Amino acid sequence: MIELKGITKSFGSLQVLKGIDLTIQQGEVVSIVGPSGAGKTTLLQIMGTLDRPDNGTITFNDISVDRLNERKLAAFRNLHIGFVFQFHQLLPEFTALENVMIPAQIAGKPWKEAQQHAMETLELLGLAERASHKPNELSGGEKQRVAVARALINHPSVVLADEPSGSLDSKNKEELHHLFFELRDKLQQTFVIVTHDEGLAKLTDRTIHLVDGMIQHTTHYPTNE
Repeated sequence: MIELKGITKSFGSLQVLKGIDLTIQQGEVVSIVGPSGAGKTTLLQIMGTLDRPDNGTITFNDISVDRLNERKLAAFRNLHIGFVFQFHQLLPEFTALENVMIPAQIAGKPWKEAQQHAMETLELLGLAERASHKPNELSGGEKQRVAVARALINHPSVVLADEPSGSLDSKNKEELHHLFFELRDKLQQTFVIVTHDEGLAKLTDRTIHLVDGMIQHTTHYPTNE
């Protein structure tokens, strides 16, 4: 579904990625781990088309996204890629429902349709009763679940998550981790997750170990029931 070939990236004289070859299949939950400075977030940003590689190709369902101009790339990103960050990045002046609706509205969906789909997504994540609450009225775990709902609103090909549970306490962290796998089982949703959390990494289908800008090895785990 997603294929990266020969991805390199440098910032000035510092080469951060040194030839990454990686394939992600639909319905997989893949974790990317490694020490600070290994290039994990840079790889995720390039996979998410937020940054362009110096060399290499990125293909989503046979679409060569590295060849798209900025306008087409932004439209592709909005429709096909969902993002979840360590800090929820919700807009404080909007309710949970309104925050979730934003990507659908950017995609040009009618307001009523976007509202209905956002509400259905919040219900799926157990947040229907919190739809009218603003971020400062939500717990840390609720905010991050709203962020996941926002990432799902346009039925993306993949959700990319950068340390999604890094700011959560143990209980909310565990609930968020289980949510990813529930969504994979219910929706066949694909996730690629950068994490330092060993517990989360061991739950995923496979873990990509990144060291000094290169994939050192991959750990495959038995199917988790």
